[in-house]
Amino acid sequence: ITGGQSSISGNFTIEDTKDLANTLKSGRMPAPAKIVQEEVVGPTLGAQSIHQGLVSFAIAFVLLMLYMILMYNFIPGMMANLALLANLFFTLGVLASFQSALTMPGIAGIVLTLGTAVDANVLIYERIKEELKLGKGMKQALKEGYSNAFSAIFDSNLTSLITGVILLVTGTGPIRGFATTWIIGLVISFFTAVFLTRIIFENRVGKDKWLNLTFTTGISKNFMQNKSHHFLSMYKTTFAIWGIAVLVCIGSFVVRGLSRSIDFTGGRNYVVTLNKPTQVEDVRKVMTGAFINTVGENAGKPATTSVIALGTDGKTVRISTNYNIDSNDPMEDDKAETILYNALKKGGFVSQTNVANFKNPDIREGGSIIQSAKVGPSIAKNITYNAFMSVLLAIFFIFLYILLRFRNIGFSVGSIVGLVLDTTIVIGCFSLCYGWIGFSLEIDQTFIGAILTVIGYDINDTVVVYDRIRENLRKHKHNLAKADIQKIFNDSINQTLSRTINTSVSTLIVLVSIFILGGDSIRSFSFAMIIGIIIGTLSSIFIASPVAYLVLGKKIEKRSRELAEAPVEA
Repeated sequence: ITGGQSSISGNFTIEDTKDLANTLKSGRMPAPAKIVQEEVVGPTLGAQSIHQGLVSFAIAFVLLMLYMILMYNFIPGMMANLALLANLFFTLGVLASFQSALTMPGIAGIVLTLGTAVDANVLIYERIKEELKLGKGMKQALKEGYSNAFSAIFDSNLTSLITGVILLVTGTGPIRGFATTWIIGLVISFFTAVFLTRIIFENRVGKDKWLNLTFTTGISKNFMQNKSHHFLSMYKTTFAIWGIAVLVCIGSFVVRGLSRSIDFTGGRNYVVTLNKPTQVEDVRKVMTGAFINTVGENAGKPATTSVIALGTDGKTVRISTNYNIDSNDPMEDDKAETILYNALKKGGFVSQTNVANFKNPDIREGGSIIQSAKVGPSIAKNITYNAFMSVLLAIFFIFLYILLRFRNIGFSVGSIVGLVLDTTIVIGCFSLCYGWIGFSLEIDQTFIGAILTVIGYDINDTVVVYDRIRENLRKHKHNLAKADIQKIFNDSINQTLSRTINTSVSTLIVLVSIFILGGDSIRSFSFAMIIGIIIGTLSSIFIASPVAYLVLGKKIEKRSRELAEAPVEA
């Protein structure tokens, strides 16, 4: 029992769980035990979630393999795919050695790792293409391509690792499962991309094989090449657009707020399958006023109750309530389930003959509870605090790392401004869309995991652009005061444009697969990630880079004036 809290986990039947709960509640201990959080998932629902996760994983894997071949030709594409297979093999091996349980968030972590693993291969291939375009031979292009891409890969993986560690330390339950698989996948993907593929390429090239590889196809040969977009000249317009978006989000926070789950409010969640397809509004009418608090300061007042539809079959809903959540009476759970049964039975949405069958998740015919969860108010406060601190810690440590790594406050300020705006917009989308979109947009622990993952992934794009800016600035370090800083920034963004788009598209392939096929349990997570990747990709170009330019440019201009005004020694 650490920190005054403990948990018991395992593969129990519902009867075993209730027996264990009764034993804990009735035990004569000096400090009485109170169950502050519990969850019951029917075996059918669990198997369905795992099946959906595996299907989304398989489809995402195949689509990624095809995409890499389509963009980088057969041999380079298959080499990247080989790295993906090795990544999957080692990740599952490490998880098996830890005897980790395979959960839906864990599968999501593995699938997302595929997207981040492709990121490193894309970086390497894009640098090799640049060296080949300069007329260098394959041996030299491979050597310099891997060498030049290393710093960007290292920085982007380490920033993601920072957020993964924060998730692991501050998260609970499913978030830790996701963080564990993501951290393992990040470390292994770094190894497979930087070392494993390089060994094979250098072995073949050393034997005078594969000397005529192009790393391009007819589709990708001229994709985003030799562009000269003046991104920084439009920063006032882009700042205005982002500013309007943030104001809209803040307005939504004030007017609509957020749909907070029981993770943050405390309460009970019931996922219920009904006996027929039903409009969710009809269920809401029946449940309004059904739960009346009988204890505490809210005694005699209706409990807060919400109903949302899950899936598209019209027969599955999630009912949340904070009914008597402060009570220590062990019978309150049974009372709440009985009230739920009576209300749904009266409305004609359940035809079970008794409450016992309604509580049994294996008896679907006639309607039943297929999943239930309870979070006490003390745990809800703890989760809220940890969520808030985890986001702040992630932003702080990323700011610190960028400052130490790039040795320039401009890059740190630019990256953090971009992250804060991106995070605000993603959360704002959940505020704007909940209630009318076809799936749950509740703010829960999984959503916080998504936000931190967005922060970790968004900084990847920004770091890669910054890495190229730093590289180009070094080329002018002896004459930086007279260099056209804006041109250096624009050239750097244009040079990394194909990489930025390719990595974003490859990751979106994975996330869209999870969103469509991964099931309701992970849909809000993938939705947040999809928004985050799109916004983050644009932000690295139109927000983070211009902010860094404005801060860095002013420092250089100040230095130039100081040099110009300094007295010339005889």
